[in-house]
Amino acid sequence: MEIGNFFTLLKKYRTTLIIIPLVAVIASFFLVKNLPDNYQSHAEIATGIIDASRHLLDKDATANVQEQQVYREFSNLIAIMKLKKLIDQVSYSLMIHDLTDPYPFRKPSKELLELHSYEKDNVLGILKKKFATLEPLSVYDKTENSVVGLLRSMRYDERNIMKDLVVMRNEDSDFISVSFDSENPQLSAFVVNTLCKQFIDYYTQSVKQNESNAVTFLSNLLDAKRKALSDQTGKLQQYKIENGVLNLDEQSKAIFGQIMVYNDKKLQAEKDMIANQGAIDAINQKFTPDDRKYVEAVTNKYNQAIISTQDQLHTLEDQYVRSGFNNKYKESIDSLQQQLANQINLTSDKYITNPLIAKDDQIKQKLTLEVSRDLAKYSVKSIENELANLNAKFSRLVPFDAKVKTYDFDIDIAGKEYLDVLNKYNETNLRSSVSIKLIQVEMAQPDVAQPSKKMLLIILSGIGSLFACVFWLFVLFYIDDTIKTPTELVNKTQLPLLGYLNKISGENLDLRKLWDVEHREKMKTFKELLRSIRFEIDQELKGEKVLAITSVEPSEGKTLLAISLAYSYSMINKRVLLIDGNFNNATISNTAKPQTYLEDYFKNNPLGQQELSSSNTTVLGNRGGDVTLLEVGSEEFVKSRFDDLRSKYDVVIIDTAPLTALNKSKEWLLFANKTIAVFEANKKIINAQKQYIAYLKGLENRFAGWVLNKTDYNQKKEKSS
Repeated sequence: MEIGNFFTLLKKYRTTLIIIPLVAVIASFFLVKNLPDNYQSHAEIATGIIDASRHLLDKDATANVQEQQVYREFSNLIAIMKLKKLIDQVSYSLMIHDLTDPYPFRKPSKELLELHSYEKDNVLGILKKKFATLEPLSVYDKTENSVVGLLRSMRYDERNIMKDLVVMRNEDSDFISVSFDSENPQLSAFVVNTLCKQFIDYYTQSVKQNESNAVTFLSNLLDAKRKALSDQTGKLQQYKIENGVLNLDEQSKAIFGQIMVYNDKKLQAEKDMIANQGAIDAINQKFTPDDRKYVEAVTNKYNQAIISTQDQLHTLEDQYVRSGFNNKYKESIDSLQQQLANQINLTSDKYITNPLIAKDDQIKQKLTLEVSRDLAKYSVKSIENELANLNAKFSRLVPFDAKVKTYDFDIDIAGKEYLDVLNKYNETNLRSSVSIKLIQVEMAQPDVAQPSKKMLLIILSGIGSLFACVFWLFVLFYIDDTIKTPTELVNKTQLPLLGYLNKISGENLDLRKLWDVEHREKMKTFKELLRSIRFEIDQELKGEKVLAITSVEPSEGKTLLAISLAYSYSMINKRVLLIDGNFNNATISNTAKPQTYLEDYFKNNPLGQQELSSSNTTVLGNRGGDVTLLEVGSEEFVKSRFDDLRSKYDVVIIDTAPLTALNKSKEWLLFANKTIAVFEANKKIINAQKQYIAYLKGLENRFAGWVLNKTDYNQKKEKSS
């Protein structure tokens, strides 16, 4: 339903929808017909970012490069290419070309034509200087600011160049595409090639400078790390020289081994000493005191020789222990031990023991054990002295070891730092020698003109204007809150509907001639709709006769409906009384010129009462003025009069004042059996009118329904929709 109404609105404004796009198309044609042709030049720059053949140092570089990283690198290159300093280089080149070449790219601007020769030379000198030094023009300098204005007048400034310049990555390839559009093919090619050359030079110089700075920095750092490593190594060597340290690990191992050997020797000597002493004690127990005295007295001079040999043996044993058990002392010790054994044997061979007891073997064995015990005893003492010396040496090595390890740790750290810097230096130095270079693989060439967009612009202007008109009408339709169809009136008021009437063409309607023969065609639809309303009214009246017609606001067509209903009822041979109850606007009275007025008929004065004629259609008019029905006659009298009217007429139609007149209309509704209200189409219900809608709802069964007047609504269209 709503969409159908929108299409109805479009049909209503179809002329506007045709004229406005047509005007837009004609205007666009005259605007674009003198537009110059457009020439585009194109160039390609190979970056080598994802080209595996240009990665010599790391063959798997392209496989490990993440898409996000590739995107960032291309974005950085494109951003560098759009730097103002590079676009300024193009601007300088264009202006220098037009000032020096006999065939400039563009016609000289007014500002350029006004320059003298010396001024042009001055401008040319400034531009060449700025181009060589890659510097921007200063707007704070008066002379350079005038050059900026000159560039703008020729449309060679950064803003105008960027409008037609396109720099982008060519899909997912390794190339950056550069294109420029202008009215001159040579100009387009010149801009693209100049920008590519300046970009490659600037980028190459920047990369080389960065790589050179990196190599220099790493070289200095490498020297510093090498010096630090050398200093730490020198400190360690000096410390070893000052403290007589060669190899602490080997020295500590050797001393510890000697300590273990001496411990073993000490244990063995203590074991031998205890064992020999035990054996001597056992032999002594076998001798009586007299035997021991005898033996000691007889063997005294031999014992002196044995003691002397034992002293020599003790001295050699001590030297043997101190030398770390050197084998050269072993032979001397063995020789003395043999000599000592011979001396002991001599004592047993030359002399006899107690003549009473033959204990030669025990005496010999005892002497041998005593010698062995004494040797073991002196060996333990020598071993303990040597162990004390070894432990002292081992203890002195501990602080040396801690200090040496500190130096070793510092040297290890310095060595790692040196190797890291060395690797980075070698890698950076190698990369700088074989770094990837940007290459312009396709030079920009002057090309033919691009396909003309004039027709496209004309078509777009027509379509755009048509869309704008349709959109504007849709906005108006969307925000339009007026009532156009009977269904909308019912939905917004929640009151029943009797029917609707179409709008009658013509500005000034003559109610007296409205139903004449010459208006038959114009009133044909109106008659059909009126008959439908008359039928619905008859269904609502159900034998009742008094019908009041009102409206919310004045001039909504209730008077026309009242007259038309009276005419329609008269056409079916019913006696009709039409009462003009609108004291504020007595249209019916002024048109019909009735013989009887309601001020006389309803006046509560038995002497001056007037009677109505008995014709089929009678009009009861009013003289107008600030008066109401109940001011003319009392309620009881008026009611009795209406009872008389019901007996004389088949239908009594009252044209009341609008509801905005308050009691002037409501007093008439007291005496009506049914009330109908007229609402003019294409109007909306405002908040002030809602009280009148509520009043009509309060009438309940006495309210017959609405009649929507002056509508363009067609019921056939609604049914088809």
